[in-house]
Amino acid sequence: MSVEFDISDGVARVTLNRPERMNAVDSATEAALDEVWNAIDLDPAIRCAVLTGAGRAFCAGADMKEEGPGGLAYWARTGDHGFGGIALGRRPSVPVIARVNGVALGGGFEMVLGCDLVVAAETASFGLPEPRVGRLPLDGMITLPRRLPRSLAMGLLLTGRRLGAAEALERGLVNEVVPPDELDAATDAWVRDILACAPLSLRAIKRSANDTAHLTVPEARNARLPSLVAALQSHDAEEGVAAFREKRAPAWSGR
Repeated sequence: MSVEFDISDGVARVTLNRPERMNAVDSATEAALDEVWNAIDLDPAIRCAVLTGAGRAFCAGADMKEEGPGGLAYWARTGDHGFGGIALGRRPSVPVIARVNGVALGGGFEMVLGCDLVVAAETASFGLPEPRVGRLPLDGMITLPRRLPRSLAMGLLLTGRRLGAAEALERGLVNEVVPPDELDAATDAWVRDILACAPLSLRAIKRSANDTAHLTVPEARNARLPSLVAALQSHDAEEGVAAFREKRAPAWSGR
């Protein structure tokens, strides 16, 4: 299987499993990822997802050894969610952590940019090398300038240069950088913090952040998104306050 998908204790773990190809994404992997993100969105028991790669790479981007459509045809068939079904950051509705264990290049970097939190090994690196092979970072050239000052983003986009983990942390693209042997522990710590929060609150926060980014502040503040309304009217909203007053851990029900 090119994508491993495991669920345990409310956490979905998604692993790109083509280590012999540095987890490059071919058409079968792209389809599998699309199914995975859909499955996560349809399962209310899932509260967090972790995306990573098997072996020494996170993801080297699109598999250029695969015969496929030309540039325009490829662009035309891409969906609204971007490379790997996640690069544009609009799904799934639960928090997604990128566990970056090695290189994240091209579409691999684009998928990292689509995640909500990023934990990287010190040996990880990031880059959009598409122009060096006559291609385009279709998602990265849209998302990266929205994440970095223009000169920094264009410096990466127009050269194909790589960004080391330490510099990515300094630029605000990564939440934490750790030695490789501490990557699992660091990722699990972020997972625990997410699971400590009310699931409906997190879904509403993520949806609001994504769906109101194009609005003015007053418009965003007054947007009556269904996920926001559901969280404000939820049983968990009452449970959280009761637990605080009673000095106990809340028991989230997701309703």
